[in-house]
Amino acid sequence: MRVEILGSAAGGGFPQWNCNCRNCQSLRAGTFPAKSRTQTQVAVSDDGRAWFLLNASPDLRMQIERTPALQPRSAVRDSPIAGVLLTSADIDQIAGLLSLRELQPFRTYCTPSLRQILCEDNSAFGMLNRVPQQVCWTDIKLDESFPLVTVAGEPSGIFCEVFSLGKKYPVYVSPERAATLKSEEALLGVMLTASSGGRLAYMPAVPAISERLLQLLETADLVLFDGTFWSDEELIQVQGSGATAREMGHVPVSGAEGSLRTLAGLRRPRKVFVHVNNTNPMLDESSTEYRELRAAGWEVAEDGWQFNL
Repeated sequence: MRVEILGSAAGGGFPQWNCNCRNCQSLRAGTFPAKSRTQTQVAVSDDGRAWFLLNASPDLRMQIERTPALQPRSAVRDSPIAGVLLTSADIDQIAGLLSLRELQPFRTYCTPSLRQILCEDNSAFGMLNRVPQQVCWTDIKLDESFPLVTVAGEPSGIFCEVFSLGKKYPVYVSPERAATLKSEEALLGVMLTASSGGRLAYMPAVPAISERLLQLLETADLVLFDGTFWSDEELIQVQGSGATAREMGHVPVSGAEGSLRTLAGLRRPRKVFVHVNNTNPMLDESSTEYRELRAAGWEVAEDGWQFNL
């Protein structure tokens, strides 16, 4: 299975358009040992022909244009993108669907709760259903393995299992609507298994790390994990106010219960942080934070990275 990291930053990208924090300011000035990043987006393919997106970032169009494998190949209207798997209703994960509205058929995998939010509550996403079979909405169930297939039903060679990571829906989902939805479908983690047996764990947002999650991650060959914030009070320290990382649904990287320590026992997988916020000091490749994570066996994803499983 080929894995393409199309984007690796949290919402807003890096540098963020309205941010003048040390990281963003220094990157713009060219005095910072770091790299710019678009918002997190991953694409996978088992055969190099049919590609599946893990979520759909707001930067998706730009990411497609700089990734030849995802560009049209033959017909006047054509795309190798066969489907999209959605893990939450966060804007960072769904906004890119509207970039795929030009009547090119594809399959969308999501839970029934997420499909209700998109198809029944948000009229803008009606642009994905202007003609029959424009988008084939496919409901998925937690903790059950299912194959990723094209709109035509052709197998991709990839099997998927999703599991609950959190119960909090985005703030734009009204309390009345949230009360009608299954809370366990609010935030998902993903495990993909290729025809080769290679396994990818993908979870850009993790509010807590359970023992079950630890056991599951040990079965993966590659883990793409929530690296949004280095510390729990990172935003408060940078801007003087705001919510903590955990209040926003992200376990921080550092600290006694942070991901570096909690996942230190993982031996099998290659461990890579994705969804890194623009304020995170580990973006600075000369920082003590960056050296600490590298010493712990972790990497920070960059746009354009590729893996083969």
